Amino acid sequence: MFIDEVEIEVEAGKGGDGCVSFRREKYVPRGGPDGGDGGRGGNVIFRAAHVDSLIHLTQYRIWKAENGRPGAGAKRHGAGANDLIVEVPVGTMIFDKKYNFLLKDLAAVGDEAVICRGGQGGKGNTRFKTATNRAPRQAEIGESGEMRHLRLELKIIADVGLVGKPNAGKSTLLSRLSDAKPEIASYPFTTKHPHLGIIRLDADRSFVMADIPGLIEGASRGIGLGHDFLRHIQRAGILIHLIEPTPNDGTTPYENYQIIRKELTEFDPSLGERTEFVVVTKSDIPDAETVQQELTQKLNRPIFLISSATGTGLKTLTEAIYKALNKTERLW
Repeated sequence: MFIDEVEIEVEAGKGGDGCVSFRREKYVPRGGPDGGDGGRGGNVIFRAAHVDSLIHLTQYRIWKAENGRPGAGAKRHGAGANDLIVEVPVGTMIFDKKYNFLLKDLAAVGDEAVICRGGQGGKGNTRFKTATNRAPRQAEIGESGEMRHLRLELKIIADVGLVGKPNAGKSTLLSRLSDAKPEIASYPFTTKHPHLGIIRLDADRSFVMADIPGLIEGASRGIGLGHDFLRHIQRAGILIHLIEPTPNDGTTPYENYQIIRKELTEFDPSLGERTEFVVVTKSDIPDAETVQQELTQKLNRPIFLISSATGTGLKTLTEAIYKALNKTERLW
């Protein structure tokens, strides 16, 4: 199951209490205070790792770090608690739910952030000994750890995003170019969540491509599946717009193109300014070449023609994508 948004509460550990203790040893009169300090509470740290979804965070509503240990006699300090490390997918954005602001965007493997800090341990009575107070009977209690209500939102990290209406051939193209294995069938909405694939041109050249579930008219307003996944292409520097030459819904290929472009810009105006490759798929269909020529005239730009089934045009497309990526600024 793919989960890309979740709300949780996190709480750092409480610091250990300081100890009130006096040295009691034979032949040592007036031994004095010897209470140790409490240990630090554990921090809550989020770290970007090789995980695919936020589903594991739905196991618990509250994620809590350990408390520090209390101090003890003989000036023994309590042990500090271990930090709670929460691993999340690369591309996870961590928001403070209460104040609605971004705390951290974990955009690369190994990125981490201390979201809640553990409380400091309390001082033992040894710390309060002075020249005029040789037998202090006070100690500090440990500080409470920080607490936050978080909203986590995953935006997939990919160089290239595949967009298009259902059955445009996005999953088939990704599976042909990479080792990704998205579900493929002849009915709409086969893809229920985004898939990532690494496209390798040769030993030294590669890029990451994301297959976004099929968009339909009204996706930006929550119709269909597109609204749930449109944000996953917000980081993609290049969009590959796949167009089926013979749509099953009775529209024309050009109408399909206009519909998807409208949904993209209504969701995020900056998506309309991205570098875009328009690709007519299924070139083995008789009408495909005619559709390519019509779109070339209407859009006044080069239109690619490919077939994932036969491999026609794939090398030309991937080479053009890689060349364009070198001129495109990364969005993370």
